[in-house]
Amino acid sequence: MDMTILNIAIPEMSAELEPTAAQQLWIVDVYSLVLAGLLVSFAAIADRWGRKRMLMLGYAIFGAASLLVLLADSAEAVIAIRALLGVGGAMIMPMTLSLIRIIFTDARERATALSVWAAVSGLGAAIGPLLGGVLLEHFSWHAAFIVNVPLMLLAIVAGLFLLPESRVPATGRWDAFAALLSLAGMTLLVWAIKTFGKHASLAVPEAWAAFLAGAALLAWFTVRCLRRPDPLLDLRLFRDRTFGAGIVAALGSTFAMIAALLLLAQWMQLVDGASPVETGLRLFPIAIAGALASLAAPPLARVIGARAVLSGGLGLAGIGMLVMGLQPGVLGAVTVTVTLVLIGAGTGSLAIASAMIMHGTPEEKAGNAGALEETSYELGALLGVAVLGSIAALMYRAEFEAGRALLALDPAIRAQAEDSLGAAVAIAEGNGLPQLASEAGVAFTHSMQTTGIAGGAIMLAVAVLVFLMTPKGTDISASGH
Repeated sequence: MDMTILNIAIPEMSAELEPTAAQQLWIVDVYSLVLAGLLVSFAAIADRWGRKRMLMLGYAIFGAASLLVLLADSAEAVIAIRALLGVGGAMIMPMTLSLIRIIFTDARERATALSVWAAVSGLGAAIGPLLGGVLLEHFSWHAAFIVNVPLMLLAIVAGLFLLPESRVPATGRWDAFAALLSLAGMTLLVWAIKTFGKHASLAVPEAWAAFLAGAALLAWFTVRCLRRPDPLLDLRLFRDRTFGAGIVAALGSTFAMIAALLLLAQWMQLVDGASPVETGLRLFPIAIAGALASLAAPPLARVIGARAVLSGGLGLAGIGMLVMGLQPGVLGAVTVTVTLVLIGAGTGSLAIASAMIMHGTPEEKAGNAGALEETSYELGALLGVAVLGSIAALMYRAEFEAGRALLALDPAIRAQAEDSLGAAVAIAEGNGLPQLASEAGVAFTHSMQTTGIAGGAIMLAVAVLVFLMTPKGTDISASGH
């Protein structure tokens, strides 16, 4: 919820705090940079210190950081708060998965528990824009952060009474150098992917430098982990084909869902004229379909097999994107709704991916598995926005530049309009140029449809890959290790 609610709050926050372009990017990016960098280290610390303790500390930090927004009166303060939220998030996310692995020892119950986890996660992502729109109609942008506080308090109280403590008896020596390699490598890699996506180009020297440095550090981290008898992160888990298929599926699902939500939210507001609240309501089918599919996935897997449900779900998400991309004529609300339902139903396969990841993972490695799964979600979302967002930006610019409305603009203003749909609509409204807004909307719609075709093709390829990777007869309800 927190990841998607910010998208609605940013315009009002920017109007009040007046951040520079760089500061606005950092407000959005710093959360995922910190989160991705710390996931592995915090999972390893929790194995030694206690997973419940780590989870409770994460909730407390997340809630406290959200409350601090009341004191934020500058862009720098909001950036610091978002970084602190990333620290809390890195403590929370892998712990929820590892504790489900520990608490539910029966494989069938665990598959059901993970399907509930996936359903709630999807609902949270869709509730964010809707709740953000409602809050911003009645309160300031601060409310988008404050809403976390009661949720975190509730989670702490429930966790203290309901959750057992869990730690690994013999973890070996803490590898501080590997933790540093993981932090630096992941942060550089995530920053590079984001930078490529923002420029919608691979011709960005500083991003290449960061990408190559991050890849080198992560390669060093991998070699170090594989050579140690007590690694910080046990990458030998990937020897299990079921585990590897689950990770690839988790990455593929978020690749489609996050990019589709981002592009469709812009289209609804800036092209179709929906308000933030209306946009939230119209995006809700993806959450409802995802929640229902998540809950239905485990029993369906017992009938037709986990491999068919997992690869079929990914294929369904791919078909959803193709439906949007291949519709002839004017893109309509019915087609968009069908696309959202199919993508949502497809991401329900995440429940099976989680069950496959945790099924063959020993209890003492549950934290490692949780960290790897959450990292795959982060990278999937980043790659989806970077790859599909870049395709959309390039196609939008190419078609928009070919139109006539831009020719009447001053060169400096023209460059802004070419940069994004939001800028073009704002310029059109400010200067009374309906033709400019119309051409920008048509260009964006066509670019989004082209992106749907590309994304759909990628998702279908991922579905085939996951089908081939998953061992025949994989049963997530059978007893694991």
